[in-house]
Amino acid sequence: MSEISIDPVTAPEDCQTMAQVREGVDALDRALVALIARRSRYMEAAARIKTSRDKVRDNWRIEDVVFKVTEEAKRHGLSCDIAEPVWRELVERSIAYEFSVWDATRQKARD
Repeated sequence: MSEISIDPVTAPEDCQTMAQVREGVDALDRALVALIARRSRYMEAAARIKTSRDKVRDNWRIEDVVFKVTEEAKRHGLSCDIAEPVWRELVERSIAYEFSVWDATRQKARD
């Protein structure tokens, strides 16, 4: 798997124009999409590995992920008011995706 890279852009503190800001945001969005796509492949792996549909949602793990993310956010100067709700939504969407993959792979096995 190739490494995720961010296109070279003007650093936020060096931006002088909105074009530079937008270029930076767009570059980061491309990298974030690649990272989220990679994360979703881990959800596919989890769906393949978990033996029971009841194991797809793991509330302890949800809180563990959110805790780790908020700690990392603090370390990087990202407001937890941004990080926590974004990750909670990402986790919920990931769980829904994992359920769909879990169901689809078991349905294929039955067909």
